[in-house]
Amino acid sequence: MTYDFKHYQTEDFFDEMISPDNNSRVGNHFLKDRIEKLSLNELLTKQRAAERAMISAGITFNVYSEEGGTERIIPVDIIPRVIDSSEWNRLEKGLIQRITALNLFLQDIYNQQKILKDKVIPREIIESSKGFLNECKGLTPPKKVWIHITGTDLIRGNDGVFRVLEDNLRCPSGVSYMLENRELSKQTFPDVLSQSSVRSISEYPAKLLEVLRYISGRPDPTVVVLTPGIYNSAYFEHSYLAQQMGVELVDYRDLVVSGDYVKMRTTKGFKTVDVVYRRIDDTFLDPLTFNPHSLIGIPGIFDVYKKGNIALANAPGTGVADDKVVYAYVPRIIKYYLGEEAIIPNVDTYICGEEDSLKYVIENIADLVVKEANEAGGYGMLIGPKATKKEHNLFKKRILANPRNYIAQPTISLSRSPCVLEDGLEGRHVDLRPYILYGNGIHVTPGGLTRVALRKGSLVVNSSQGGGSKDTWVLY
Repeated sequence: MTYDFKHYQTEDFFDEMISPDNNSRVGNHFLKDRIEKLSLNELLTKQRAAERAMISAGITFNVYSEEGGTERIIPVDIIPRVIDSSEWNRLEKGLIQRITALNLFLQDIYNQQKILKDKVIPREIIESSKGFLNECKGLTPPKKVWIHITGTDLIRGNDGVFRVLEDNLRCPSGVSYMLENRELSKQTFPDVLSQSSVRSISEYPAKLLEVLRYISGRPDPTVVVLTPGIYNSAYFEHSYLAQQMGVELVDYRDLVVSGDYVKMRTTKGFKTVDVVYRRIDDTFLDPLTFNPHSLIGIPGIFDVYKKGNIALANAPGTGVADDKVVYAYVPRIIKYYLGEEAIIPNVDTYICGEEDSLKYVIENIADLVVKEANEAGGYGMLIGPKATKKEHNLFKKRILANPRNYIAQPTISLSRSPCVLEDGLEGRHVDLRPYILYGNGIHVTPGGLTRVALRKGSLVVNSSQGGGSKDTWVLY
């Protein structure tokens, strides 16, 4: 017996594949037809085959707790999420606009600080941000590009409108899962993939290498990927990208500063490194400049960077632009530098450091999502409607003790996408992380990582919190 969507429940949510009248949304026609030609048993067989493929490929991430580290296979769902060309074109323009403005913002706040002098953003918001590095004042990175690799998180509410949830401008992860999910789609739905005219994402590693070579300013630069080590949650991705680009994967033991240059240990002696794609947080990068307790940094690398003898991607200091409080000002940042309204709106945000907003958040905490300014991965967050009164009171105390460190947003019913479960297809909440590369121009990879909250009713899509992922098809 083949599967059909007659019993599929969109409920009151925006479904990425099925409209409220049970028809397929634009671009989903071939996919829906193909699924309806399969039995539930065949769908489950395909799902298990995909899971086995992930295991055999060793696609893992590490999760840490008080009991120690656990290596897990990232859960995957085989039903892709489809975005039609007109919708994607708007997202692409909006992402290019956003990254352009944020790059100008970073150049400004570490140099002339015009935006602060013009009081578009309160100076104390910037100077109290953990991501603002005084050591970067007066710096201009190679080619004036600060944010070479960005993963911007987008969500869609019941109104069908995409909004930016947050910007990830330091070491955004997940691109390896995006690429591997596409390989699974080629095995699972090869016919639908070609019928639907899905845009390719396979050029991402080549485009990334192109960006890294471009910022070196040298004809044949030596590029490396710097990892914190095998115990990092995204180590698989670090090794994967190094392999795909054909460059060396290194850690702190492989690099040394010598005579104003960064050198890499090789079997043939030391070799000068021109570009470091760092997958290590700013303050751990150089124990002589930043955190003296860092055991995974390269002493003296920041001085080499200041002298222009090495390029770092992303540039140190970018973390201030993905501070969750600074996020609330991004529409104003776009207006200030580009004279344009934001193409992709933010989620409405209450800044707890502002008196009126603080009062509103404390009084309405049960209806809001509260986030710490510098946390990530779903940590440091309260989802008001799903939390207990005790948790509400705990967060109230935290907010009142340090209002600058918190923002709050309305609880948005994230859009859903069909997922394969033992007893049929069910909608699960999703977000979207497109990847943007900035070198000689800005390139938005036509796809992205669709993260899925696989637990029924959950809105938390992070892999460290039980989330999974699925392929994203952008159509021509």
